[in-house]
Amino acid sequence: MKSRTVRRHIRESFKSLSRNGWMTFASVSAVTVTLLLIGVFIVIMMNLNQLADNIENDVEIKVVAEPGASEVEVQELLKEVKETSGVAEVKYSSRKQELERMIQSFGDELALYKQDNPLGDALYVKADDPKNTASIANEIATYTYTFDVEYGEGKVEKLFNVLKIGRNVGLGLILALLFTAMFLISNTIRLTIVARRTEIDIMKLVGATDSFVRIPFMLEGVWLGIFGAVLPMTLMTIFYSKLYDFWEGRLQNQLFHLLDPNPFLLQLNFLLLFVAVFIGVWGSFMSVRKFLKS
Repeated sequence: MKSRTVRRHIRESFKSLSRNGWMTFASVSAVTVTLLLIGVFIVIMMNLNQLADNIENDVEIKVVAEPGASEVEVQELLKEVKETSGVAEVKYSSRKQELERMIQSFGDELALYKQDNPLGDALYVKADDPKNTASIANEIATYTYTFDVEYGEGKVEKLFNVLKIGRNVGLGLILALLFTAMFLISNTIRLTIVARRTEIDIMKLVGATDSFVRIPFMLEGVWLGIFGAVLPMTLMTIFYSKLYDFWEGRLQNQLFHLLDPNPFLLQLNFLLLFVAVFIGVWGSFMSVRKFLKS
């Protein structure tokens, strides 16, 4: 395509936006509102997803060695656990350390057990995939010098199921919102093109090709998407940055950390811009195609 033709298409697309001011405003507003909803929902879901990852990664297996096991036997158990398939990390805690931990949790009344410590050495195990926690725990329970295995049996499985459902529901809602946005904006653009059907018919009568007719409208879709994305991108950047500063700066004992604005906001804004342009172009293409076929 010649550069002169490209310039003509760009010029005509901007002229069309200015001539159809109210419809342009309606389309841009539809894009803006929809992207704001998508942006807010993505922020919520991405941070909840990080919380879910943190919860999953905090799940660990406590392996208690036989209280009467010798140091050599405990080292054998430690080696066996480390070699277990799916184990990512193993931390050793001696009987003395375990008793000190219980004293800190339940009070100095337990200090009298320092002379005759009834506890066994412990191993704290993390799986490379948290979903394999139960199977790894069951395998370790069969080892010779294992006295007890604790990992929140029953509760862990329920937790993983809840997190899985939450992620699937969130993904489903985002996809539903995207399809709703595409339908809404496509219809808005279609109304714009319906009002200009005579213009399309005249262009076809004078010999304009389908691509010649279609390109200015698709460029309009690009501009509508970009203009509609400016406000959501700006608002999301400002408000998320302020929320992050407030959350991380004032709430020191929070359950989890928000995603760092850099690079999260850059990725979010790029996604919003891409979605806006795609929806604008798709809406224009589908709307114009209907009239070119008629």
